[in-house]
Amino acid sequence: MQAEIIAIGSELTTGAKLDTNSQWLSRELSAIGIPVRYHVTMADDLEAMTAAFRTSVDRSELVLITGGIGPTLDDLTRQAVAGLADVELVQHEPSLEIIKSMFALRKRDMPERNAIQAMFPQGSEPIPNPRGSAPGISMQVQQTGGDAFCRVIVMPGVPSEMKRMFQQEVLPGLSGSGRVIRHARINCFGVGESAAEEMLGELTARDRDPEVGITVHEATITMRITAHGDSEAECHGKIAEAGQTVREKLGEFVFGVEDEELEHIVVRLLCERGLTLATAESGTGGLLAHRLTDVAGFEGCYLGGVVVPTDAAKRELLDVDDDLLKQAGSISAEAAAAMAGGCHRQFGTDFVLAITECPWFDPDDSTGETPTVYAALVGDGIAESASHAMVGDPAIAKSRAAKMALNLLRLKLLAMD
Repeated sequence: MQAEIIAIGSELTTGAKLDTNSQWLSRELSAIGIPVRYHVTMADDLEAMTAAFRTSVDRSELVLITGGIGPTLDDLTRQAVAGLADVELVQHEPSLEIIKSMFALRKRDMPERNAIQAMFPQGSEPIPNPRGSAPGISMQVQQTGGDAFCRVIVMPGVPSEMKRMFQQEVLPGLSGSGRVIRHARINCFGVGESAAEEMLGELTARDRDPEVGITVHEATITMRITAHGDSEAECHGKIAEAGQTVREKLGEFVFGVEDEELEHIVVRLLCERGLTLATAESGTGGLLAHRLTDVAGFEGCYLGGVVVPTDAAKRELLDVDDDLLKQAGSISAEAAAAMAGGCHRQFGTDFVLAITECPWFDPDDSTGETPTVYAALVGDGIAESASHAMVGDPAIAKSRAAKMALNLLRLKLLAMD
């Protein structure tokens, strides 16, 4: 069985709201072995909706539609489904009575317009919605030029109503494909997307089972593994084998799985070893401290930090030598080391991470100099550094710098084993 999902609403196509329904439904369908091949997002336009519904019905066995079944004039999904099947809308008295009773319970008169929610394409079936006034619609629609049918399910756009309706009313009637689909993620840092793909070789080839895809978010590279099988155990076996290959080929670039970020790994490693950390930040404005304190149990290793966005703050709070800042510059490996040293004297922790200012990349800069951010790691007998050329997206400059510093410490902790 092949499925697709259609999200209706001009608020989605204009960007006023985000379509989270399609993402959630895709995961639910995947869990029962039904792959989703298409996501369609549409504005409230009757003619365009009817045409798009026909395209979807002709290429899929299951079409889930969310949104457009409210009582207002721009709610056109029921009319589009009726046009798709070339039938009239007919009133369903039991649904109308349920809608009236909901208003009565609220001690309110039902607006006349709400009666439209009890109108259904002829030959369809209502889907109960105890959380709202809009029942869903279930209908079998014949595909063009043949005897095959596609099942069309229409649900409310309100996420809480849609999720309850899908889980309680729709899901029990979906038999699935008889196959199981499972997913896993492996996260990496310090390697580019194309370099990672080259290192993985044929593992990322299309139409492979399990399939390994590569995505990037704020300099974190994620290997997304999708396995198909007759059982969960078979899928997990395929994922484990592919995961082992990823780890062998990418080595220390791999830092975690699923939702794990670098800060989760650093906090865990520090706590396991009974070690402590402090931070000094200039260009990241406290982002490093924010990430660390978002991790459960950070109190066991992270003792605090300082934010020093200016040279004056570096001098006053960390006792960084003014001559060093003038000679080496506030954005330099020397400045990062001096910041870390000053923070180390204040907190007395096992480790200190420091980050300089994050220079912006200016494509019109004719000096030829590459803007670079520096990080330093200092501890008893430890003085290491890292740098990164800031030639990518400036919107993720701070996040990239914070991750660079965390990764510097992660690698040091792993080397201590």
